[in-house]
Amino acid sequence: MKQFFVLFVAFYSFSLSAQKELTLVSWNIRDFGKTKSAEELDQIAEIVRAADILAIQEVVAGYGGAQAVARLAAILNRKGSKWDYVISDPTHSSKYVTERYAFIWKTANIKIKNRGALIAALDSKVEREPFAINFYLDQKVLQIVNFHSRPYNQNPQAEIKAISKHIVNTMNGSVIFAGDFNVTNEDPVFNELKSNGFTPALVNQKTTLKKTCTGVDYLNYAIDNIFYSKDLKYLKSGVLDFIFTCDQLEKARELSDHLPIFFRFSLN
Repeated sequence: MKQFFVLFVAFYSFSLSAQKELTLVSWNIRDFGKTKSAEELDQIAEIVRAADILAIQEVVAGYGGAQAVARLAAILNRKGSKWDYVISDPTHSSKYVTERYAFIWKTANIKIKNRGALIAALDSKVEREPFAINFYLDQKVLQIVNFHSRPYNQNPQAEIKAISKHIVNTMNGSVIFAGDFNVTNEDPVFNELKSNGFTPALVNQKTTLKKTCTGVDYLNYAIDNIFYSKDLKYLKSGVLDFIFTCDQLEKARELSDHLPIFFRFSLN
């Protein structure tokens, strides 16, 4: 599979000539913990290395999850840029549902003043509280909310509604709401965000992987997305499709059953 990762990096490399242009990658990396081998972590690093910020969902709650994030950051640091990372506390969730979130970012132009936090005010309203952090670029602040909803058949809309109200009522300026929502961007639950100036970076873009190909199609549901506030200028977005052909699907699913998504933007 190595040849496909090499080709892929060349395919989606981004121009970083403008300091205020950034690329965020959001990725639900299934069971991201001690089961990820060194080879798999290196493959993940190759996929995301051209980004500026990586938001990860589904980090294993135990020590293995934090260790995997640290190992991935170390691999990225050996590939030409300096990266740092933060890992959330475990979410306050029912047994077998608890997870962590993580952010990994290039430190050249991006700084932090604290390590971020789970949004405690939403603890009673969601299964897994979202993880929020502020990134600083010169005098500008970028707020990112990282979230993994409950499954589609367990009313993720109620969670998204609660988080949307929190974002609209408590956050100003440049805000991004990213993650695995388990509903599409057309769901009415996103209307509150949209009516308050937020736009989905992806529109009807399938992001999850089937177990087997249907013909030549290996994509399933359009449930991962990045909503951004009107303070941000859209440049480009899409999925980072590292599969290319059906005979790579089984191997790709060892990394995750979701494709990473990206949003390239500038701060006005």
